Amino acid sequence: MPKTADFLAHLNPSQRRAVEHYCGPLLVVAGAGSGKTRALTYRIANLVLTHRVDPENILAVTFTNKAAREMKERIEKLFAEREAQSKHGKPLEALPEHEQTRLKSFVYKTITKDLWIGTFHALCSRILRFDIEKFRHPGGYSWNRNFSIFDESDAQALVKDIVINQLNLDDKKFDPRSVRYAISNAKNQGWSPADLEREQPNFRGRTIANVYAEYQKALAANNALDFDDLILIPVQLFRQNEQVLAYWHKRFRHILVDEYQDTNRTQYDLIRLLVTNGEETENFKDWEYRSVFVVGDADQSIYSFRAADFRILLEFQDDFGDGLPDDDTRTMVKLEENYRSTANILEAANELIENNTERIDKVLRATRGAGESIFLFRAEDETDEARFVIDQIRQLEQNNPELHWGSFAILYRTNAQSRAFEEFLGRYGIPYNIVGGLRFYDRKEIKDVLGYLRAIANPQDTVSLKRVINTPRRGIGKTTIDRLESAARDLDRTLWEVLTDETLVSTLAGRSAKAVSGFTNTIQTWQAKLEDTPPAEIVQGVLEDSGYVADLKAQGTNEADDRLQNVQELYNAVLQFEEENEGATLLMFLANASLASDLDNTKEDQRQVSLMTLHSSKGLEFPVVFLVGVEQGLFPNFRSMEDPASLEEERRLCYVGITRAKERLFISYARERRLYGTREPAAPSLFLAELPKELLLTSAVGALPKKLATPIREVKAKRAQESLLNTHADDWKVGDRVVHKAYGAGQVTHIFGAGNKICLAIKFPGQGQKIIDPKITTLQRVI
Repeated sequence: MPKTADFLAHLNPSQRRAVEHYCGPLLVVAGAGSGKTRALTYRIANLVLTHRVDPENILAVTFTNKAAREMKERIEKLFAEREAQSKHGKPLEALPEHEQTRLKSFVYKTITKDLWIGTFHALCSRILRFDIEKFRHPGGYSWNRNFSIFDESDAQALVKDIVINQLNLDDKKFDPRSVRYAISNAKNQGWSPADLEREQPNFRGRTIANVYAEYQKALAANNALDFDDLILIPVQLFRQNEQVLAYWHKRFRHILVDEYQDTNRTQYDLIRLLVTNGEETENFKDWEYRSVFVVGDADQSIYSFRAADFRILLEFQDDFGDGLPDDDTRTMVKLEENYRSTANILEAANELIENNTERIDKVLRATRGAGESIFLFRAEDETDEARFVIDQIRQLEQNNPELHWGSFAILYRTNAQSRAFEEFLGRYGIPYNIVGGLRFYDRKEIKDVLGYLRAIANPQDTVSLKRVINTPRRGIGKTTIDRLESAARDLDRTLWEVLTDETLVSTLAGRSAKAVSGFTNTIQTWQAKLEDTPPAEIVQGVLEDSGYVADLKAQGTNEADDRLQNVQELYNAVLQFEEENEGATLLMFLANASLASDLDNTKEDQRQVSLMTLHSSKGLEFPVVFLVGVEQGLFPNFRSMEDPASLEEERRLCYVGITRAKERLFISYARERRLYGTREPAAPSLFLAELPKELLLTSAVGALPKKLATPIREVKAKRAQESLLNTHADDWKVGDRVVHKAYGAGQVTHIFGAGNKICLAIKFPGQGQKIIDPKITTLQRVI
């Protein structure tokens, strides 16, 4: 077998130092495009090959299911390649296909099968399938291992029912969506309803805490968990049961966490408990044959709205590490060599992010040439901006054989900005894909079929039973369902227990009794086959027995045909899941489906232009990127202008957008934009003034590298843009009175930033408060 030195020879020094780390804590600060996935993959391989770590003692946490699949595939290929060289003296691809398959199967059975690699939610779901019955909820609730996982739409529907029907609250004052968000945020902080009430003792806080308590009671009654519970309950279980924690602490000796800057406090608590067996971090010293290896970049933390806290990453050195300065520490490695973008793109990103204060200092270094300058375009309005972007895409695709439609991405701050681009793409017949659109598993027909499967796997799931009991229509009306559900409450029984009681059904369901019994029989038939029947066979049988497919065929509409195709695609997904997971069960598939996200299905090599928000672009890369709508109040948004921490997150979002580009980056903003039905003047974003002006072009650009050349039309706003790049800020004070050519007279109320990098909040009578960069917009001072 080849030596470890040969095995790691192609890693750069920083990657190699991270990979060869064995025991103890290590923080890997991994800049964009710096090969962090390679470092994680090779670290796992090195633990197994060099240190003989049993794969079942390794836990690797990824941000998405897609990343988990990619990591498993890389590990499998790496080991299969070594097996090919060791046994045949040839590269894997040089072997006959049947031998490649045999080697990959061997690697799966001996290594990758036992590795725990997945998202926090997926991994915690697996833990709970083992141990949830040992959990003691303070409210006395309990769950069994057949629990359902409610997705966000299920959770919101349940909260809405509690707000409106159970507690009779005013849904305008207590909007179910905002209440659900408040409950989710509380869970991500590790708060119980009582904790939430203590934190927010006002009327609104007490009311939301009451909804939270009823919501948790309803989840337990359905034997269901929401996404937040999947992490919160293991944390609570570990804290209350030392034996359970000790088992998992002993099991996972080497823990790796990707995208560590995106963890929230509950996820951090989970990792800390597993690493230290419940000891405080400052007291934990038992690092023999144990490690915690986290990879992240504070500069790419953009998910605070999901309760992500990048300070967890910043605090790693104090929590687990040696706390020494960057040059002296042995518990931190920086990956600063970038293999993705040209030098000019990286220099712009570096200069932008240096304006943030809360970060670990690092500078991305290019491994490629300088590349083209960044092209900056000022459009007249959103239509002119869309026309410009689509013109460039058409010309680049036509003039460069190596580019296809999938080489281009249009990134924006809000989903509403996509409309103008979609219109022009459609006009020219250019295929496109909106990333982050309706998730496959959120489509009605898919949720219907999953409702049947969840009811079979977990008959306590009343939400699923109610969804499918009359789908397709079988003559069981709302009145009948309400009557049966009321009986369940009165008798303190589940809805399923009432449905399977023939006496109650015949008494309460009236003319619908036969239909109710038929539905119940269908569910019971497949419940009896649950343990020994492959998931795909169950799906096929349920689709037939329920009449769902027959109903879609009978409708005979284009919409019904589309839904039928989606149902067939679900069946394909179940088959694929069986092929990829040995011993797959229906419960395993349902968990996988519940935890899937739209990001998991993003394909960067598809032949379609990608349109997406900047948040959705994280982790992706494209040869050509258009960063659009870079205007004050839009990006950064108005809300962030009064909060320095929020403004820094907006800047990180801009940094993420810039570093998605490999070859070319176009940035655009408009002189005016239609907002809420009226046209409003727009000002360039303060972020534009933070980019190095020598790297920006505002007129015709030169040749692109490797035949990526195309003529770009002259920009009418060149003179105005040069003014943007060369003006300097004056000395402003709160209280200064000014005159703006569009808004009239106003007064400065706030000043943000310092030195030449400031912006002003100015209140204009009748116009409201506007955020303005004085370097960009002409203001006349009134003395």
